[in-house]
Amino acid sequence: MAVPRSAALKLDWQAVITNLGLRGQTVASLQAFKKRNEDARRHVQTLSEQPQTVDFSHYRSILKNTAVIDDIENHFKSFKPVTYDVGRQIKAIEAFEAQAIKNAEETKGRVDLELKDLEKTLKNIEEARPFEDLTVDEVAAARPDIDEKTAQLVSKGRWAVPGYKEKFGDLSVL
Repeated sequence: MAVPRSAALKLDWQAVITNLGLRGQTVASLQAFKKRNEDARRHVQTLSEQPQTVDFSHYRSILKNTAVIDDIENHFKSFKPVTYDVGRQIKAIEAFEAQAIKNAEETKGRVDLELKDLEKTLKNIEEARPFEDLTVDEVAAARPDIDEKTAQLVSKGRWAVPGYKEKFGDLSVL
């Protein structure tokens, strides 16, 4: 009996993870699902390769007590496989799917907010004037803390910026 190819075999799992930008628990759950799928597929393949018929006449020719063989054959013919209600598993899969969709929507929302912020920042960078064209008043308006720090240093009688000589050297020698 040939096992039909499933969609899981055709699926590029790594591409799904990278293309959708999945992270954390979603990736772990997806990888666990992939492992369970592969294990089940291997088990089905192993079982399908095993012989599925029993030759009772062979056992009758080997064993002296054919009544036991007759009894086993009757049980074998009357055997009906148990059917399972897969509703519980389907509900679990649907719950997992709902959680995955919720996580994906939350991630999408965070990514959208971050993209808007990055676009705003990029727009500010593109529209900004070169640093050389800025005046002292414009820098002080953009960063009031610089103006406050300068006023504090001047009020204490310090005219040099701390760390300037260490970083840029002493130009008084020139």
